[in-house]
Amino acid sequence: MFKSDELHYGGPGENAVHICVDMQRMFAEGTEWRMPWLPRVLPNVVAITAAHAERTIFTRFIPVKTPGQGAGMWRHYYERWSSMTIERLGAEMIELVPDLAQFVPPARTFDKHVYSPWTGSDLHARLRSATVDTLIVTGGETDVCVLATVLGAVDWGFRVILATDALCSSADETHDSMMNIYMNRFGQQVECVTTETLLANWPGAARASLWS
Repeated sequence: MFKSDELHYGGPGENAVHICVDMQRMFAEGTEWRMPWLPRVLPNVVAITAAHAERTIFTRFIPVKTPGQGAGMWRHYYERWSSMTIERLGAEMIELVPDLAQFVPPARTFDKHVYSPWTGSDLHARLRSATVDTLIVTGGETDVCVLATVLGAVDWGFRVILATDALCSSADETHDSMMNIYMNRFGQQVECVTTETLLANWPGAARASLWS
């Protein structure tokens, strides 16, 4: 068993990328999907991004425009969550929270319509073409879109590092359960460290912009 808050294989290195999952206004403000403790982890996400803005990708979850749209069960999903369609929310709510939007560019955004950024996209190919081998993951929700991001990265063979104090969810119980699973069930494939430990081993430095 590896120790907690310790990088198993040393610092992330030059070929690492920070993927920040869905830190958008619709999860930060007064909506049905609000994550109450997003503001608590935001300073840590900002710290990681500030050190590596040119190597940061912000994924954005894009809902359907109107209730009744969506393939298969997604149509039923947006009937239940009609308040979270773009028509009801307003397009501005899919934007990043302002504290993170300031880093774009050089940081990039990557839009998706499902939980996983790997489904129906060229993300894997783009990362491999840029010689990326390590993904540092932050954002929310720990037990939904972060989970989908992590499992896809594991399946593609990337080294995965989770910044434990830069993750959030709207449900404390399942957040805690998922952290236990990441640290134990996936302990050989997912490294879990604090922001402080991560940045001590991956200090900010001028690096080539991703996909430059």
